Amino acid sequence: MNRTATLADPPPSLSPMPVASGGPIGWVVLGALAGGLLAAVLLAAAPFVPPTEAGITGAVLCGLALGWAMLGMLSARFTAQPQQWAFAPAAVMGVSGVLLVAFDASVLEPLSWVWPPVMLVLAVWAIVRARRDLHHPIRRWLLSPVLALLALASLGGGLQTVREAATRADSMPGQLVDIGSHRLHLSCTGSGSPTVVVEPGAGMVSAQLNLITPTVADGARVCGYDRAGRGWSDPAPTNQDAAQIATDLHALLERGGVPGPYVLAGHSFGGLYVLTFADRYPDDVAGMVLIDSTAPASPLDEGAAERGDERSSGLMDRVAILVSTSARLGLTRLIDQPTPSDVRSTIEEYSLGGASARQAAEMSDFAEKPLIVLTAGIGHDADKSAAQDALATLSTNSVHRVVDRVDHPGMILDQDGASATSRAILDVVSSVQTSQRLVG
Repeated sequence: MNRTATLADPPPSLSPMPVASGGPIGWVVLGALAGGLLAAVLLAAAPFVPPTEAGITGAVLCGLALGWAMLGMLSARFTAQPQQWAFAPAAVMGVSGVLLVAFDASVLEPLSWVWPPVMLVLAVWAIVRARRDLHHPIRRWLLSPVLALLALASLGGGLQTVREAATRADSMPGQLVDIGSHRLHLSCTGSGSPTVVVEPGAGMVSAQLNLITPTVADGARVCGYDRAGRGWSDPAPTNQDAAQIATDLHALLERGGVPGPYVLAGHSFGGLYVLTFADRYPDDVAGMVLIDSTAPASPLDEGAAERGDERSSGLMDRVAILVSTSARLGLTRLIDQPTPSDVRSTIEEYSLGGASARQAAEMSDFAEKPLIVLTAGIGHDADKSAAQDALATLSTNSVHRVVDRVDHPGMILDQDGASATSRAILDVVSSVQTSQRLVG
């Protein structure tokens, strides 16, 4: 009886090995991925990492590489399910990250072409290997989705690189003007004096003025331009608050061969910039149109506000760069911001909004120069009306018009709003030319 039972049992050497589905492998995967994410955040904030797109992107890649390397090492050391494939993404991300941190912008463009296809192939291969080597539920609900997300990011990055190359290949209207530290895009049409200069709102580019500039060009010379880091313009090495934007615009007009006097037209945040320009260069400004302008804010404690801006500027720069890298995956096209430079400059623009509002408040007297204040009828409440009325008091030759059935962006993007804006600009031009007072 005992002998029969013994013979029925297979020899130990032939016994099937159990499949390890439990144990610490789940915690190893979770800990490695979480550790890589934490390392990416810490390295991006590290002071020794240059605060540039290439530097921050490289730091993030190095942190993620550390997470994949931890997965490969810890799974081999502490579990029966070694994930040797994880060393491949660790190597690719690590090498890319080190190159970006060490060589900065010089390798960013080449890597934007090489990295997406390499990582796409690698992510698909890793999904296949993980399916073979990892027998734990965490593969289905965490690891596979992470690898799938990496594949999608690689695909999006490749498409974005191709889109940017195609955009750059498009013919650029106007010219790039070197103002010393960077180049700004300037495009002028029409003829006559005074010249109209249009400032679009936050995050916008001169191309979005296409419902306004052709109409204005029928009766005056009109110039649009892209602020630093926006559209065709180069990024700037300095923070772009209203004072710096006004300084750069003045240099652009001088070096671009656009003599004054100017009629300035500013939409939204652009209103802060034209107010600051008019305050700093009053002899160059003949008239102004404030298009649903952001209201200036007089500082109650200017010194404290400036100290707060200084403390936050370094962190905000890094946050802006980190967020802007999402543009390399094509994600920010959903919010109409096509490139990393566009995203970064827009974030910085809003972060410096308080400083710009205080600088614009220094414009307190526009004398008898013609001024039209336009207010969008939709979203027009008592507080906004009072702020817009206050802007109209800057000049003794001013009118305040409310544009019914038009919202804030519609003042330049909708046909009705653009028509009202173009008419106001030409009214100010006519007032300058004829020395006649404005009429409502």
